[in-house]
Amino acid sequence: MRLLRSTDHRRMPWKNGGGETVEIAVFPEGAGLSDFGWRISMATVASDGPFSVFPGIDRTLAVLSGNGMELSIEGIGKRLLTPESAPLAFPADAPTTARLTGGPITDLNVMTRRGVHVHRLSRFAAKGSPLPLPDASGSRLLLALDPLGVATGDGLVGMHPFDALLLDGAGTAEVVPAGDDAVFFLAEIVSV
Repeated sequence: MRLLRSTDHRRMPWKNGGGETVEIAVFPEGAGLSDFGWRISMATVASDGPFSVFPGIDRTLAVLSGNGMELSIEGIGKRLLTPESAPLAFPADAPTTARLTGGPITDLNVMTRRGVHVHRLSRFAAKGSPLPLPDASGSRLLLALDPLGVATGDGLVGMHPFDALLLDGAGTAEVVPAGDDAVFFLAEIVSV
């Protein structure tokens, strides 16, 4: 288990130079944009334009804040993403453009190298009582949008918005909201 504080996330330019990404976690540690096995990041999208193309990569995107954006994905068509939408999975090597629907947004991006890793990204809300996390055999990364705690066999870890907790391997954990409810995202990554 490793706590990744939001103040320690690595900031770097987008692959296409069109903005800035905040890298939350990457595997193997220290990997770059061309040699990662998996990568989880956030980005602020402030204008319409093309997404960076990542050959051989699968991606899932979720909108964390803002009104939303419409993606035009080659071979898939148009998809509208808002903070209430389910995360959207699509190939990161399919040419994709974004059109903002009402100002800048912040998104969460999970990418895995096709044929090496697979992933799933889910949005959860713990409402008033602890919520057990699903079991997993690979890596799990929890990104907090609200203050919350995560109880494991090692104790309770307190988290602030945009902090992340990386859990490797099997083990039980439950999310404890700090207030009435706590929204968080859970990325599950396994090797194939």
